[in-house]
Amino acid sequence: MDYSQFLMMPQEIGLLVVFLLVFLYDTFMPAKTLKGLPLFATIVFGIFTIFSFCPVNVQEGMAFGEMFESNKATWAMKNILNIGMFIVLLQSIKWANSDFVSVRRGEFYELMLLTLFGMYLMISGRHFLVFVIGLETASLPLATLVAFEKKHYESHEAAAKYVLTAVFSSAIMLLGLSFVYGITGTLYFSEIASSIQGDNSLLLIVALAFLISGVGYKLSLVPFHLWTADVYQGAPTMVTSYLSVISKGSAAFAFFVILVQVFGAAYASIWEWMLYAIIIITITVGNLFAIRQRNLKRFLAFSSISQAGYIMLGVVAANHVGMASMMYYILVYIFSNLAAFGVIAVIERKTGKVTTDDYNGLFKTNPWLAFVMMLAMFSLGGIPPFAGFFSKFFIFLGAAQTHSVAIYVLVFIALVNTIISLYYYLLVVKAMFIRQDECVIPAFKSHWTERAGLWICTLGIIFIGIISCIYASLSSITSSLTEMFAMI
Repeated sequence: MDYSQFLMMPQEIGLLVVFLLVFLYDTFMPAKTLKGLPLFATIVFGIFTIFSFCPVNVQEGMAFGEMFESNKATWAMKNILNIGMFIVLLQSIKWANSDFVSVRRGEFYELMLLTLFGMYLMISGRHFLVFVIGLETASLPLATLVAFEKKHYESHEAAAKYVLTAVFSSAIMLLGLSFVYGITGTLYFSEIASSIQGDNSLLLIVALAFLISGVGYKLSLVPFHLWTADVYQGAPTMVTSYLSVISKGSAAFAFFVILVQVFGAAYASIWEWMLYAIIIITITVGNLFAIRQRNLKRFLAFSSISQAGYIMLGVVAANHVGMASMMYYILVYIFSNLAAFGVIAVIERKTGKVTTDDYNGLFKTNPWLAFVMMLAMFSLGGIPPFAGFFSKFFIFLGAAQTHSVAIYVLVFIALVNTIISLYYYLLVVKAMFIRQDECVIPAFKSHWTERAGLWICTLGIIFIGIISCIYASLSSITSSLTEMFAMI
């Protein structure tokens, strides 16, 4: 075996080093120093994240019998996930040191890092065996994290629903993969793409339907979304924030690669219209059900369902502009959603309040938290000049690049839904700034790590849309991937 192939995996190896350092700290350090584990894990991961952005570390090529690929696009996507993970770890320090969680804080950080490693494999895998290993490595620890608050009934219910949906979605996807293997005799992405050229057989149609269904569960696309609200509500808020952005981002990128690079020809002729319908229903259902929610975690669950539909617009574009727009959208979504969940986590930890009615008059008692939540809602709604406006603009632009009448109709419906989403996002802003009810949440001071996480998110919301080089860099990276888009 040529061990030099591991040089193609510097991010994976670096993440494993971080995992081992956290594990050794948790296992061998004296009990009186374990309170520093959350801060240690965050600092080490922050150093790893900074190291990952060094351009000299980018290794491009195939490894392990062409089952694993490293290129600038996979590198950039992993860096985007690293940013989100760092913010989650930073915001979770105070929570991890609370009396209830402190007994298992080491397991929390180790499981989080393990799920991220699985997402890395999903992104870089170019063989369905590697992809499935990455998918399960990312999914199974998440089930444990969802049930982390084991004394809460809602956490048990959320974990049971997450496990059942994960099992069924994986089973459906593996059944589809078995059909693909029966048709082509291979699980390599490139070989499958070559074998199904001109093949419109019924078995391939069913196989692709099963694959879309399996990944659709991970992305919370309608009608595979029914687990999302209950799991988001029952899981610890830090885990919910991780589920809503990091897990969704990796699944979206992997879905793009599978549909475009592997099933590009078959998808374009068979399932394109069906995916259009799924996107429209996902955005619409997410928006309509979000209006009805009073629990903010369920509210953001349906918001994330709607956002998944917008992310899928980059997938249906099936071009480098769509891919760059999707990655940019995920980056902006990380800052916006983690800002909202950061505020919710702080208030829930201090007061236990999680409903919109509890936020009435929040600006009077906690103006900083109200301001951050307002920015998050504006960005998620796509109000200029915040980053969410630019992410929606570029995702619509990427989809419209196909110059198809159907795509134009799809983008128009998405635009109409954006107006609907403004209504329920502004309901939260109205509760904080306009309602004159007695303030339910008293004034308090959050922990410095929580404030630091919210500051990072605030700066991202304000400046990412203005700093044009970010989208330009992503567009430059994806424009070099000519082979990926050759199958469409």
